Amino acid sequence: MDLHTDHSAAREWEHAMISGNGRQGLLFWGGPDAIQLTLSHERLFLPVSAPLPPPDTAAILPELRRLLAEGRFAAAADRVCAHAAAAEPGYADVRWVDPLIGAATITFTPAPNPAPNLTPDPAAGPAATRTTADDYARSTDFATGVVTQTWGGVRCEAFVSRADDVVALRVIGTDGTLAIAPVGGVPESPVRTTVDGLSLGVRFPEADWPGALAGYRVECRVSRDDGGLLLLARTVVDGSAVPSWPGGGFEELLAAHVAVHGELYRRFRLELPDDRTGTLVNACRYAAISASGELPPTLQGVWSGGYRPPWRSAYTLDGNLPAAVAGFAPTGTPELLEPLLRMAEDRRPDMRMNARRLYGVNGLLAPVHQSTHALVNHFGPRWCQTFWTAGAAWLARLFTEFYEHTGDETFLRERAVPFLAEVADFHLGFVTVTDGRARFAPSYSPENAPSNTGSQACVDATMDVAATAGLLRDLLRFVPDDPRAARWRSLLAALPPYRIGPDGLLAEWVDAGLADAPAHRHASHLYPLWYGGDPAFGDPALRVAAARAIRARLAWWDGQEADEMAYGLAQLGIAAARLGLAEVAYGALTRLAGRYFRPSLVPTHNRDAILNVDIAGALPALVASMLVRSGEGRVDLLPALPAAWPHGAVSGLLARGPVRIVRMSWSPTGLEAALTAPRRLAATVGLPDGTSVQVDLVPDVETLLKC
Repeated sequence: MDLHTDHSAAREWEHAMISGNGRQGLLFWGGPDAIQLTLSHERLFLPVSAPLPPPDTAAILPELRRLLAEGRFAAAADRVCAHAAAAEPGYADVRWVDPLIGAATITFTPAPNPAPNLTPDPAAGPAATRTTADDYARSTDFATGVVTQTWGGVRCEAFVSRADDVVALRVIGTDGTLAIAPVGGVPESPVRTTVDGLSLGVRFPEADWPGALAGYRVECRVSRDDGGLLLLARTVVDGSAVPSWPGGGFEELLAAHVAVHGELYRRFRLELPDDRTGTLVNACRYAAISASGELPPTLQGVWSGGYRPPWRSAYTLDGNLPAAVAGFAPTGTPELLEPLLRMAEDRRPDMRMNARRLYGVNGLLAPVHQSTHALVNHFGPRWCQTFWTAGAAWLARLFTEFYEHTGDETFLRERAVPFLAEVADFHLGFVTVTDGRARFAPSYSPENAPSNTGSQACVDATMDVAATAGLLRDLLRFVPDDPRAARWRSLLAALPPYRIGPDGLLAEWVDAGLADAPAHRHASHLYPLWYGGDPAFGDPALRVAAARAIRARLAWWDGQEADEMAYGLAQLGIAAARLGLAEVAYGALTRLAGRYFRPSLVPTHNRDAILNVDIAGALPALVASMLVRSGEGRVDLLPALPAAWPHGAVSGLLARGPVRIVRMSWSPTGLEAALTAPRRLAATVGLPDGTSVQVDLVPDVETLLKC
């Protein structure tokens, strides 16, 4: 399951195989007539829009709250846009963040072959000119990161080195010519390109604001020997360090790369009777690892084949980015959360400005969309994203996830608690408390609207309550004696309870005047069920309501129009697994597996549309959540095991605590598991037969459990 092969050549980069080291990405496509290598870089965002100060809506906050109290939700959203545009003409239209773009495409054209036996590719369509050899095959080796195309004795193989930060291509069995060119399409702002042999230089002449990227270059080195052709290439963005070219041949470079990439990849191993699921978990983990470098994955990871990626391939915090990193910790690679955590810390000045200008308070307020900065610049009357205040609390939860999966006390003390506390400062200033009840106004439940208002502007979204509650509980757990703890407890006590709607569903809005709209791709009110659990769901009535909400969303997903935002299915499945709904979780998984992967096994955002890495993190997280459930002081083994998996084995699962499930196997006759922890730890372990045991875990010693 580490090697995936198919026989359909890719006519366009969207159907390419992928390789990457997190910093640089390679889209490997084409076929026997021309092999294409499209390069990209994690910092290559085309400078389109100079950052603007967030709109000063703090000045009209009383007016906004009055409009919301009167039920004039759309008017409140319109007022924000009018106020912003009056003060800054740049807000007259929706302002997008800068897009992640491709760096260049290198084309290798094989020398003429007297007997290539080329035949038309039926999948290419009648107008296509691309051809495919009868014995053509392409493959991705997830364990090594090598992507390969072969035909007629020719072998072209490439990877992106984590050790040496270069793209390496080796061609055996033929010679040919190499050329380099810009990616296709029309850029949104001027791009000046020069090509000199196999070097390409790009300048952005209108990027004249402080901090704007001025340009980049793509460099290549080519050598030939009896073993074939070797191409090394790299993208260098302005301002980055340029290492010397590595020595050695393809095999030496590959060995150095595999020592790093392969160690990350092999930490988690899964065996299921369902081969498709196991292969997709491997493909997804491969993509997520390959997209994680100094920065976290964008919507398209570290890959871009043009100038205008969907949604600018931004970091989208209202679901996409948390989904893309969701699989890192439970599959044993929590350190791959670090790029996101560092980015959040580095962008605190922007988030502080958001809080001051939007709501006149201290603390951190994260935007929905960002690429090169974290200022709230993207919003509109329909997508009223200045009203979303849960983003920084969601980021804070990922700091907690890192700590709970590593046990790093220094990280907790020096990084997590300061970040969480500054996020709490925002909520202490923003949330109003009247007669002992906290109110969130404005509010926003991504990206849905109550069915009785039609406006995404709202009050008291369940997600706001849940994210704030989780944040405050974490702080009180980590630093109960902090001088600020009394204020945290006071706000936590004032938060309203979750609501069950008249339809029996967990309500998406706590405010009883806002009616549910379950026919939607987002389900942010299920946030309490995505991580370590929420004590409120000890209430059986809430659990039943949450289960009904999950099933209502899945019913919508089964409709013909429900094909977008694949990670929404994964979130439904994770929530179902938290509730122990094994077949519901498995149903979400099978929908994902059957709809959102190309023949290359690269995931998509919609059915067979838009290369996207959200489920590269979310699908492994879903599978992991079916195999282990964890929270403070407790680990449950096989909490949501479907009938389709009567037997199986897994190694490398990582639970909160942290508890490492070194290995676990099960069959109809029982379960056997070996557990350990990096520090002494007492935990309750729930077993599939409904019993539980108390264990005292010791570092480097395996505790064996059987039932």
